[in-house]
Formats: sequence, structure tokens, C-alpha cells
Amino acid sequence: MSHVVYKVVQHDGGWAYTVDGTYSETFPNHDAALKAARRAAGEQRVSGDTAGISYETSDGRWREELSEGDDRPDTDVEG
Repeated sequence: MSHVVYKVVQHDGGWAYTVDGTYSETFPNHDAALKAARRAAGEQRVSGDTAGISYETSDGRWREELSEGDDRPDTDVEG
């Protein structure tokens, strides 16, 4: 199982959270960004339906896989 960390940081004149180098929208204060990060982290842990997915790899090949709906990461929020 993977582990995802949401980090609350100053960004673009306000506050945001970041996950693996990607920033959320900018919030006016730390508390708003922290609340949004906690909400996003919680939603990511919720199981969904098992579904077939297809995607193109970096070398241009298409792959098809079955994505298990209960294969959700552990999440933490820092900041």
C-alpha cells in the first residue's frame, strides 16, 4: 500500500497544500489550506468501485489494467 503526504506550505502569496510536487489552489490563510488538505487526504482513503482502466505509457504503448476499488493509500497531513 502506498503512502501519500499532503504538506501545507506558503505559495503564491497565500497558502496551499502540495502532494508529490503538485500544488493545490491558493488559500488566503494557513487554516483554510490545512482544512482543505485534511479533506482531500480523507477523500483519497475512501474506497470506490473496481474498474478497468487504460492508459498510454511514456513509450507510446497502451495498457489495460483492473483497478481495485479498495486499493487506497494511507495519507497524512503535515504543516
